[in-house]
Amino acid sequence: MNRTGALLAVCFCAGLLGALANSLAAWACGHWGVTAMAGVSLAPKLTMGWLYPRLIWGGIWGLAYFLTVGSRRHRQHWVRKGLWISLLPTLVQLFYIFPHQTPFGSMGMGLGQLTPLFVLLFNLIWGFFTGLFTRILWGRG
Repeated sequence: MNRTGALLAVCFCAGLLGALANSLAAWACGHWGVTAMAGVSLAPKLTMGWLYPRLIWGGIWGLAYFLTVGSRRHRQHWVRKGLWISLLPTLVQLFYIFPHQTPFGSMGMGLGQLTPLFVLLFNLIWGFFTGLFTRILWGRG
């Protein structure tokens, strides 16, 4: 496998691991009542049916992350780039998924006024861990 293909695979795996961190954070905040205290009805159950699609989508967003680190001269600031790329799934969730795929309306306001903040926070967790794991898995190469 050439170096570009290897980095593409690393970005997918790192996106998947970032999605695991994102999902565990979302579950923990719901389980411990953090979201409920903020008036947001996000309390997912940690089941395989809920987790698997999130992991796959995290890997797919990891492929978008690859576009920022794919060329040799752009392989720096891995975590910062992950945080910036995390804005893409945030925008898709708030302005496409919530209003068109769920009954919660634009930006998920049907779940509570602070829903956009939690979506942003959870996706920033994805971006942080995607950048971190990409850097760790890729090494110095």
